[in-house]
Amino acid sequence: MASQDELACVYAALILADDQVAVTAEKISTVLKAAGVSVEPYWPGLFSRALEGVNVKELITNVGSSAGSGPAPAAAGGAAPAEAKEEKKEEKKEESEESDDDMGFGLFD
Repeated sequence: MASQDELACVYAALILADDQVAVTAEKISTVLKAAGVSVEPYWPGLFSRALEGVNVKELITNVGSSAGSGPAPAAAGGAAPAEAKEEKKEEKKEESEESDDDMGFGLFD
């Protein structure tokens, strides 16, 4: 379970991101002081380093999606034919590997 210090820093970071302000340790501390919340001094720095270079709004909107959810639909245009060619090449490679296995001898024979 998250501590009150963590939650306070999360909310402060969300407020800053919503106002399109850079999330820094100093700004998190300023928001926390304005709210009358005291946290351990390492929390604002920890959160600012964790969110450095991260688009917080994009992170929130993509909570339900993941990289393993499956392939994205192909865009209209030239992307689909290129993918089809790659698939055909892969199928040919697999067929050639299978034909090598049927040479009549194995590694341990």
